[in-house]
Amino acid sequence: MKFASLLLALLFTTPAFAADTFQAGAATSNITPPLGLEIVGGFVPYPSEQIHDELHARCLVLDDGKTKLAIVVCDLLGIHRVVSDEARKMIEQKSKIPAANVLISATHTHSASSVLGQKRFQPDQTPDDYQKFVAQRIADGVARAIHNLRPAQIAFGKVDVPEHVFNRRWHMKPGTAPVNPFGEVDQVKMNPPTGNANLVEPAGPTDPTISFFSVKDAEGRHLSLFATYSLHYVGGVGKADISADYYGVCCEQLKQLLTKDEPADIAVDRPPFVALLANGTSGDINNINFRTPRPAKKPYEQMKYVAHDVAAKIEGALANLKYRNDISLAAAYRELPIAWRKPTAEQLKWATETTAAGPKSKQDLSFIYAERTQRLAEIKEEKTNLPLQVLRIGDVVIGTMPCEVFCEIGLEFKSRSEQQPAFMVSLAHGYFGYLPSPRHFRLGGYETWIGTNRLEPTASDKMLSALLEMSKELKK
Repeated sequence: MKFASLLLALLFTTPAFAADTFQAGAATSNITPPLGLEIVGGFVPYPSEQIHDELHARCLVLDDGKTKLAIVVCDLLGIHRVVSDEARKMIEQKSKIPAANVLISATHTHSASSVLGQKRFQPDQTPDDYQKFVAQRIADGVARAIHNLRPAQIAFGKVDVPEHVFNRRWHMKPGTAPVNPFGEVDQVKMNPPTGNANLVEPAGPTDPTISFFSVKDAEGRHLSLFATYSLHYVGGVGKADISADYYGVCCEQLKQLLTKDEPADIAVDRPPFVALLANGTSGDINNINFRTPRPAKKPYEQMKYVAHDVAAKIEGALANLKYRNDISLAAAYRELPIAWRKPTAEQLKWATETTAAGPKSKQDLSFIYAERTQRLAEIKEEKTNLPLQVLRIGDVVIGTMPCEVFCEIGLEFKSRSEQQPAFMVSLAHGYFGYLPSPRHFRLGGYETWIGTNRLEPTASDKMLSALLEMSKELKK
């Protein structure tokens, strides 16, 4: 009896694994909005009428025994920082993961309702109902991922998939670029007519590399996979449809590919596999081949094609990876003061005159940008604090920025980081518009227009410098 009592006590007090064993857990939370909320992504929002596929917050928690990290990727155009702040506060309070250790980003699907609120570019706003809902669901997803923690092993990889990414900013023959909404002519054109004889060359590079890490449980079964690809989005959805775009399709396809050989009873015994596909640095990259335009396709056809090919390329790259469980985790978080971009007196005069004249149509870009110019002028503060974050997972470094980051900025972070491999995630912890590199401001174009861009022209250099410092601090 004494032996039996001792054995029973040991069963209930001795952990099934050592405290410093690497663990991982994953889960999803449904964040699909109610029908009728406006779909954002274009210049004029419109109410949703149908849900083609559900939107999710996809969550992954890693634990090395001393440090926990949470990574969340949401099927949204962008996340106002109040949503990230509220979600990370709840996670810290309830799940005991420090807010600085939680990465929350948006995919940039153009077929989702907005969590940017009425003051989408200013930090001082009270969360609306949908923002509160999304923040709560993110916190719930992380809590469920923690509940699913189990001994795990991890491997890092990358694969080049150049055929789906194209720089969308083009130099055109002199005298052929159209006038912009401000009555000026830019040196480059965003999304020029495909197959046009006046195209000269793209104004920047592409990043073909999908960076990823794969997580398996102790028995070698796939548990989760996190990947980034620098592709803006694919689009081609049905009219007024809610959709996660190619990001969601790719995640579901990865689930199918990586769990297809598992016995059916295993799925009952353990949580489902969760894939996360984050947006890399795609501020000037899209899925349009401007030299050789593709034939017209049915709704969702191109999206499915790209998503399935990306998933297949990732699966193919898994074969020779070496998994390990002896890794350490770390995180750094910083609020960096960056100046708002302010209109000149001449720009403000133009904006006042343009809005006074009224819009010529719903798509009157001059009127739209005049209003945006005025809203920037109304911001009283000279600077705003931008949330920057770096995670280290073993030898891998992930940097983040709260903007639509130009591709060459991500490439520079990859090449200059002292710890390798390194890559970036865009649209993390906030949405502050496009982030061109300084040289692109001289070229002009949609992404540099005041109202599309809202930060000082040297913002990317300052943010990149801070990320490189932070990654150096986390170097093993």
